[in-house]
Amino acid sequence: MSHLFDLTGKVALITGASRGIGEAIAHAYADAGAQVVLSSRKQEGLDRVAADIQAAGGEALPIAAHTGSDEAIAAVVEKATEAYGGIDIVVNNAATNPHFGPMLTAEESHWDKIVDVNVKGYFRVVKACVPSMKARGGGKVINIASIAGLEPQPLMGVYCVSKAAVIMMTQVLAAELAADNIQVNAIAPGFIKTKFSAAIWQNEQMYQTVVKQIPQGRMAEPEELTGMAIYLATAASSFTTGATLLVDGGQKVSTSV
Repeated sequence: MSHLFDLTGKVALITGASRGIGEAIAHAYADAGAQVVLSSRKQEGLDRVAADIQAAGGEALPIAAHTGSDEAIAAVVEKATEAYGGIDIVVNNAATNPHFGPMLTAEESHWDKIVDVNVKGYFRVVKACVPSMKARGGGKVINIASIAGLEPQPLMGVYCVSKAAVIMMTQVLAAELAADNIQVNAIAPGFIKTKFSAAIWQNEQMYQTVVKQIPQGRMAEPEELTGMAIYLATAASSFTTGATLLVDGGQKVSTSV
């Protein structure tokens, strides 16, 4: 069974890889044998993650790029291809949320930024990588969505809309790319303890409000998503496509009973 979860010889591009969920997935993929291409906006954070992976015996290539730029993404794919021969796996994880409050208090600039990074950025990365996947006989796309894309979250309306769009994009691309042996799936995390969610877990009152919604009574650590990420990147998920898989400590089911 171990071969089902083996990534030896595979090349994985992970966006938002300098910290949090992206960093955890990068380590997990490297441990499973993948050559990992790390991307985010700032080179310094990527270099740190790459050094940690290399110190543990893995292979990592850090390339700073902004997913808002087609040219920057193309450069990442080109450098990854030069180093490793192509790309087999994409993890779309880069995200932003500059607006926190009632949806109708959001400005046009908030919408533009959130949609450009959280939705169009994912689209740009997949579009750039699919030709390589086709040439290599198939591939895997893992889009990091959110429970916020499945049900409204207080004061996060625009973000919720963007993550709902990610889930629909996942389903559309899964249908369109199935004939090319490319599986496209999404992970929908609940509340994960990262810098991205620091405004919640560093505020004791807000934290207690949140964990009351979670049957397991806590937020998750980023490493708790890596099992699902490994499954969706490996041969174990060869007949899974178009799925959105929750990793939320039971939060969604608790709101429906």
